[in-house]
Amino acid sequence: MSNQHYHALILAGGRGTRFWPRSRKSKAKQVLDFLGQGTLIQQTAERLVPVVSPENIWVLTNDHLRAEIIRQLPQVPKRQIISEPAGRNTAPAIGLAAKILQDVDPDAVMGVFPSDHVVAKPAAFRKTIQAAYRAAAKGQMALLGLQPRWAETGFGYIEFPKGAMKPGSLVPVPVVRFREKPDASTAKKFVQAGHFCWNGGMFFWRADIFSAELWHHLPKTAALLDSLPKFGSRQFNAQLAEVFPQCENISVDFAVLEKSEDVVGIAAGDIGWDDVGSFSAVYELMDKDGDDNASRGDSLISDARGNYIDAPGKLVALLGVEDLIIVDTPDALLITRRDLSQKVGDLVKLLEKSGRDNLL
Repeated sequence: MSNQHYHALILAGGRGTRFWPRSRKSKAKQVLDFLGQGTLIQQTAERLVPVVSPENIWVLTNDHLRAEIIRQLPQVPKRQIISEPAGRNTAPAIGLAAKILQDVDPDAVMGVFPSDHVVAKPAAFRKTIQAAYRAAAKGQMALLGLQPRWAETGFGYIEFPKGAMKPGSLVPVPVVRFREKPDASTAKKFVQAGHFCWNGGMFFWRADIFSAELWHHLPKTAALLDSLPKFGSRQFNAQLAEVFPQCENISVDFAVLEKSEDVVGIAAGDIGWDDVGSFSAVYELMDKDGDDNASRGDSLISDARGNYIDAPGKLVALLGVEDLIIVDTPDALLITRRDLSQKVGDLVKLLEKSGRDNLL
């Protein structure tokens, strides 16, 4: 059952550039449905219930996406879907939410969740975050560690004491230190060591405790956020537009977590987690034919293997090609190799440089 003081903050301000041309400023990754199970942000909100009631869900996004998120999440109060005036990374975003929550609920315990992940086992996920909320309610700063399934170089890692980490045990364990995204050989050592977890960006703490930590480690940003009037007042939005762009642009990991002393982690068991970071990740989650082709639409395939096809409204015929990503939209067509899917965002940078704003 939900606790009246449990709140959930969904961070939904990203652009999802590695999903271009499907993801655009006004239709970014988190509001898209890749697997026919609802959009990523809809799935995020739905799996939080009943640990957190819909009335206690908050979303931080941007002006491009706010109207669409309001449409997709009718169960969340409209005033709790808030546009950031400028992108300032996760430390100021979470600090803003902590300030707002203290205005509406001085005993607020907040969980922070990315808006664009997939969790295939929501019941196991809910059991895990309940344990994290309980730790946070007792005054600890808690986070979820995810059991590494391979030597991933694109994630940060959390180091726990040797022998203390038991995935699925729901027992908070002190965090030894945070490790940045490693090279391949270091990532392999982390996985083999057995006491490292992936950092999935899910955090839990009392709102007042986080605000105090922000004052200690990022005082300029904390002072700016503390200068805001009470949430819901007539002056709030105007003051937010003036103050928030002045906040430091820094992640919560760098700004707070790596410097705080009382941080614990809960090593999640098998919750079916995936960060869905690229078209290749979507491909891995999809059903495939006998030659490992995955298609979102009508396709005709002969002597072709390992391809991902996303081209609604037309037949895509493949002959003699392997390991391609093909994504078709009304104004742009992407064709690349699957092993290059992490670099699709580079195309967005090229479009920005060339002033092709109509394609962003």
